[in-house]
Amino acid sequence: MPPSKDLVAASAIPLILSLLERGDSYGYAIIQQVRALSDGDVEWADGMLSPILHRLEKRKFVGAYWGVADNGRRRKYYRLERAGRAELKAQRAHWDKFDDMLQRVKGGAPCST
Repeated sequence: MPPSKDLVAASAIPLILSLLERGDSYGYAIIQQVRALSDGDVEWADGMLSPILHRLEKRKFVGAYWGVADNGRRRKYYRLERAGRAELKAQRAHWDKFDDMLQRVKGGAPCST
């Protein structure tokens, strides 16, 4: 069963930043990597990814430059910037916290109030 749209939306920024941490990439390649990582359960469209990449660029989390693909066509590549690395670290800390909470609930850990 594919993840909910809310979960996909909430995970988009940390996923994009994590993929760019591996190396510079372009939109279609990011879409393909997400599809592969999710075993086909998460299907992003260019229309969903492009606005997120532009927002990340505007916030200086990613930089962009034009390059030429093997087929000779121009592509816009994205790279992770210093501010993006800091944001990724913060995002991972948040996700780790929620994962810990879910694991504790799953394991029956009592909630302290």
